[in-house]
Amino acid sequence: MHSEHGQLLDYVALTGNSIGQERVAGLVHDTLSTISVASIAGATVVIGFIALARRRLALAVGAVLIIGGSNATTQLFKALIYRPHLGIDVDRVAAGNSLPSGHTTVAASVAVALILVVPPSTRGLVALVGAGLASLVGVATLSAGWHRPSDAVAAFLVVGAWAAAAALFILIAQRRHGGVTYGRANVHTTVFLALLGVGLLIGALIALRLTDDVIRQAVDDLSRRRLFVAYAGGALGIAGTAAAVVAGVLATAHQVVPRWIPDAAADDETPAAQAQQYPPEQVTDRLPANSEITVPLRPGGAEQTFRLPGR
Repeated sequence: MHSEHGQLLDYVALTGNSIGQERVAGLVHDTLSTISVASIAGATVVIGFIALARRRLALAVGAVLIIGGSNATTQLFKALIYRPHLGIDVDRVAAGNSLPSGHTTVAASVAVALILVVPPSTRGLVALVGAGLASLVGVATLSAGWHRPSDAVAAFLVVGAWAAAAALFILIAQRRHGGVTYGRANVHTTVFLALLGVGLLIGALIALRLTDDVIRQAVDDLSRRRLFVAYAGGALGIAGTAAAVVAGVLATAHQVVPRWIPDAAADDETPAAQAQQYPPEQVTDRLPANSEITVPLRPGGAEQTFRLPGR
């Protein structure tokens, strides 16, 4: 952003959005129209409610921290970061700095917060959908001419940083609980997103290299193919960064959000959780007769199976 070379690459990629813009104008408009103050407020309330419904106060606070912190940081950076005028993209000089993208920050922060608060059984699916929708919003800002590729990439990095901060907060807040039990990792989804992110970023680097070969030519003299390569490279970089950030969150979520907390009883996920929360005489009133439960003798240790007597 502070170098002529970097601004040229951003400018060429942004100029390439004119290719096929009319074909995707409806999708771009509908996508960006979903982002508003009302939508982010509603999403925050829903995400906080899910966490509280699972009796996870620290998780609710952490999720709100991701959304609020990410969007506040983006607006602060927009106000404080100075984008020097180097004679490039003169039509947007008056707009000043546009990094990071606010729309992309909203979409990414909501997606990451939702990944953390949903039950482990649905976390992988939510991560895939969230990464896809956040990528769509980021690319839409490029297609609409609202933001350069670096703006959307910076937004994902801001959200990733706040996700790490929120994870640290959640871990510290849960120290007061003894015997916290963590679930399994979403290995397949995590690996898929990580490989997808790497592949997309490699594609972006190739496009960047091809664009760099003609960076000194006037944009008006570049062929449609060259402009499209630059634009596609920007879109790949945005989507690749989204996939990488979500993969990082998903890879650590099972170690941040416990499957079971002794005094919160893990939102009725297993009979074993109920058995640990209540004395045996109360468990028999809550479970069907002759049902089997498997109870860990200690967190992360051996387990023992019991059959409840018939009534």
